[in-house]
Amino acid sequence: MEQEIKPKRPFCASCSKPMKLCICSRFKSHHHSINNSIAVTILQHSQEKNHPLNSTRIAALGLKNLQVFAVSDIHFDARFEIQLNKRSREEISDAHLERIQKNGESFDLDEEECVISATMTKFGPTFTDISHLQCNQCHFKNPNFDEVLGSRVGQDAVSNGFVVKKLQREGEELSEHEEFEISVPPGSALLYPTKKAVAVGVRVEGFGFEVKNLIVLDGTWKKAKRVHQPKAGCLSTIESIVLALKVFGEDGDGLDDLLEVFKSMIGDQVRCKDEKFRNMKSSNTNP
Repeated sequence: MEQEIKPKRPFCASCSKPMKLCICSRFKSHHHSINNSIAVTILQHSQEKNHPLNSTRIAALGLKNLQVFAVSDIHFDARFEIQLNKRSREEISDAHLERIQKNGESFDLDEEECVISATMTKFGPTFTDISHLQCNQCHFKNPNFDEVLGSRVGQDAVSNGFVVKKLQREGEELSEHEEFEISVPPGSALLYPTKKAVAVGVRVEGFGFEVKNLIVLDGTWKKAKRVHQPKAGCLSTIESIVLALKVFGEDGDGLDDLLEVFKSMIGDQVRCKDEKFRNMKSSNTNP
């Protein structure tokens, strides 16, 4: 006897929700997304995209100046390459920061392309290297990723923008595949709770620079902490974005509309769970 195959539910191509739960028409200005002056870059965990309460879909539909990049866990090891912008190298030279001293060993910054490379396993960072093409003295002793980027020259360099590329290996094979390449412009700020973080809403001046781009980690906090380590907060991705954009002077009414759509999406999920529970209870009571 052949088993009947149930047809798959139709999904909306825009919001990726089941058609009966499509949220596209719930935006008050669904024909005109908010033209946010502060860009938003979302790094979304690969398993988060199809989560019923994934709020990045709301940001993608409601904000024009937005990019979403899929990121995954490190299963074996991955190499991160940070390529500094030309402006970064020029400003380092202008400031006469031509030498980095680390454990008694130093090297000169040359005028060639500068790359900071960090190799990480699923247990954490294992090796960091700064390489300048055609430069023979380009290694720290006992290199540490945080120390490299925390140095004065490192901070000055990345503050002027950079491109980061993730190359991942799934096993002991030598071949790598590129997972993403992201351009991080000057004026970028990571939206994430840390002990050293500047509290959003307290003082915009506390940032020390003009924020032009927000970088947001989208995933459950367990997954987000694999990308970054500090203690978790409690806001959803869209709530965090809306709060931050309001602080920096974006359109409050339009942003509140995004929150209303998010609330309606939560309501959908609650109703679906209640309906599923009632159906299960009914099937268990029937003879």
